[in-house]
Amino acid sequence: MIGFVSGSIAEITEDSVVIDVQGVGFEVLVSAETASRLASMGNGAECKLYTYTYVREDALLLYGFLTRDELSLYKKLITVSGIGPKGALSLLSGMSADDLRFAIVSGDVKTISKAPGIGRKTAERLILDLRDKLSALDRSGADDWQMPAGETSSEEGGALSDAAEALVSLGYPRMNAVKAVRAAREELAEEDREDTELLLKHALQFLG
Repeated sequence: MIGFVSGSIAEITEDSVVIDVQGVGFEVLVSAETASRLASMGNGAECKLYTYTYVREDALLLYGFLTRDELSLYKKLITVSGIGPKGALSLLSGMSADDLRFAIVSGDVKTISKAPGIGRKTAERLILDLRDKLSALDRSGADDWQMPAGETSSEEGGALSDAAEALVSLGYPRMNAVKAVRAAREELAEEDREDTELLLKHALQFLG
């Protein structure tokens, strides 16, 4: 089992990256979002990917993630019947780990089924299997990823979680709280989406 790969970026494609670890190139399969972030850093940049090792008769494959949070969610996704390693990576290519977790907890079949290779029935099975196992507030390792130099790190996911938690503490059902916070986020300007108080204020409007 390989826990992580740390080294310099040697090559990048739309679904994989080769990490040079002291002269040895490790090919790691990644989501489209991860590939885009790594590409913005450029060849030669240092990076660290948390990995899941998939072994089959004819191959040993590494799937890589920028945070432990993504890796943790990925491991849960592949436990669902009909979602293999590639399908799980496809889900994380279409949305962030936070957005996918919110979609599962809130039962958002439409959003989940937009991922390539994930139909409505698979999305429904995913929600059924994982809704009670996932916490929308479980963000273990979410801050491990550091944005490339020149970009601003966002705590938007944390603000979403904090706002949802506040609503739950006020007595609202968790599912309703999650839906309200997601709806509120869509109404706010991008620069305001990391403001927990604003999210909470607007979410309360959706809860009546």
